[in-house]
Amino acid sequence: MSKLLTGSIDLNKIDKTKIVDRDKDGNLFQNGAKYLNVAVWVNDELDNYGNKASIQISQSKEEREAGAKSIYIGNLKEPQSRSNEPTSAKNAQATDDLPF
Repeated sequence: MSKLLTGSIDLNKIDKTKIVDRDKDGNLFQNGAKYLNVAVWVNDELDNYGNKASIQISQSKEEREAGAKSIYIGNLKEPQSRSNEPTSAKNAQATDDLPF
């Protein structure tokens, strides 16, 4: 079963040296692609802000072994279903007799 999570990433927190633009042989990607490897942690329960998951920049084995601090760049939430909208908002969306 798949679930949609939505969120945002703080681009100012991205260490530009972590952006990958070459393949394992050191060649630039032909399509000019650039990647940032991330780790997504999905929690069993929501945090105090309603987040279901967090995103951090992936660490190398050496960084993990050295105890380097993880850089968190964003959070993810489950979008609210339309069934949570007030009844008046649902009715306004369903009105077909508007002049525009």
